[in-house]
Amino acid sequence: MSIQDLVGDFSIVGSNQDGEPYNYKGTLNLSLDHHNRIKARWLINENQVQIGHGFFKDNILVINFHYTGENHQTFHGVVVYKCLSKNVFEGFWSEEYGDPQYLGSEQCTRMDIANNTLN
Repeated sequence: MSIQDLVGDFSIVGSNQDGEPYNYKGTLNLSLDHHNRIKARWLINENQVQIGHGFFKDNILVINFHYTGENHQTFHGVVVYKCLSKNVFEGFWSEEYGDPQYLGSEQCTRMDIANNTLN
C-alpha cells in the first residue's frame, strides 16, 4: 500500500478519551501536500472541524491534529491508524487535556465502500 492509496473520504465512528464506546460520528478527508505528506480534515458530529498533518510507513498512518474547542482554546493530539486496507483503518488517539487513563478510538471506512455496504 502506498501513501497515494490513502487519499479520499472516510466515514468514521469513534469514542472519546473517556472510556465510553462510540460516542461520535463524522467524516475524514485525506489528501497530500506538496511534500507528499498526509493532510487530514475531520468533521466530527457535523460541527467540529479538526485539522492534521502526518506521515505513513509500514501500513501505519500517524497524524498530529489540532482543533479549537470551548472558549476558543486550541487542543492538540495525535492519532495512530493501522491501515487494514486502503479502505479500512483502525486507530487510537490521545490529546493533551484528555483523561490519561484512556485512549480514544476511531474506525474509518472509505465513503464509497461504506455507502455500498448500506445499500
